[in-house]
Amino acid sequence: MTAVPTTPGPRRGYLDWLRGLAVLVMIEAHVLDSWTRLEERSTPQWGASMILGGFGAPLFLFLAGVAVALSAGSKYRRSGDRVAASRAVVKRGFQIFLLAFLFRLQAMVVSWGSWMSLLKVDILNIMGPAIMAAAWVWAVARTPRVRLVAFAGTALAIAFLTPPVRSVSWLGVLPDPIEGYLRPRSGFTAFAMFPWAAFVFAGAAIGVLIDETRAAASEARLNAWLASGGLVLAIASYAASFLPSPYAQSSFWTTSPAFFLLRTGILIAAIGGAYAWQQRRWRTFAFSPLEQMGRTSLFIYWIHIELIYGLMVRPLHKSMTIGEAWLGVLIVGLLMLLLSLLKDRIVLAWRAAHLVPRPS
Repeated sequence: MTAVPTTPGPRRGYLDWLRGLAVLVMIEAHVLDSWTRLEERSTPQWGASMILGGFGAPLFLFLAGVAVALSAGSKYRRSGDRVAASRAVVKRGFQIFLLAFLFRLQAMVVSWGSWMSLLKVDILNIMGPAIMAAAWVWAVARTPRVRLVAFAGTALAIAFLTPPVRSVSWLGVLPDPIEGYLRPRSGFTAFAMFPWAAFVFAGAAIGVLIDETRAAASEARLNAWLASGGLVLAIASYAASFLPSPYAQSSFWTTSPAFFLLRTGILIAAIGGAYAWQQRRWRTFAFSPLEQMGRTSLFIYWIHIELIYGLMVRPLHKSMTIGEAWLGVLIVGLLMLLLSLLKDRIVLAWRAAHLVPRPS
């Protein structure tokens, strides 16, 4: 039996495990969206599958925010330079933003897409700038308490501003590709800053709390509070969704702050649940497929889209029953795991050949 760690390590495996779960949810959402027959999409099974699939993107963004606080805090403790620590995380966010366009360029070339697809706003287009902004807030707010308030306040501000941003007319003067970063525009937007960037700031607030734990006991207590507090937030938000809306125009499933807080509560509770799962006493294997996929989530995101939506699988598009599509989810998930392991082996072999030390 694998011994349970008694002190927090340099990398928290339960966050990787949860990120791996987000990978599986992402694969589920994309496979079912691409391969399920149109006539199957009015069934209760389809609706339940889409609700589950809808948690993939918020979880990715939320965990990206958690990583902002953990990474900046770790770099600051090593260097003692707060600005340099923040700058390093800002750089990472900028790299993700650039990767969004490189990813679109690859998709355009491989699948013969329109050049206008380069301007589409997808999750990486939101994640990159949101990470940069969160890293800046981390540097400006100099204490953990102030950072916690700043991150939580920013997340709430974005969530509560989403309905008016979606409805104001003056934003219509902006070019569609730019307006698409603020609110949905047909043909340009899969995600928008309002409300999706709020998940990054909400995650950063939780990251501040996790980063302040210095012993296994304190991390265990924190995660117990996250599990219970997240559930309370989710239940309270669901109850609040039945109250009259203060907005003239708002939809529960897209712009409602109650829906944002409901999902955020579930995500917070999921961190506590992932911690409890990793600490289970009957854990018998050191290797975890979900942790492996979580550590290589960006790589899997990069390669799985063409394998699900691309030209090479066009005969599968909208051709399956829901049951067949779920079998496809299993097959694609296993394939992504194998490719993730292969990728790590290639990287390790390259580092060994070039005497490059593995980062801690």
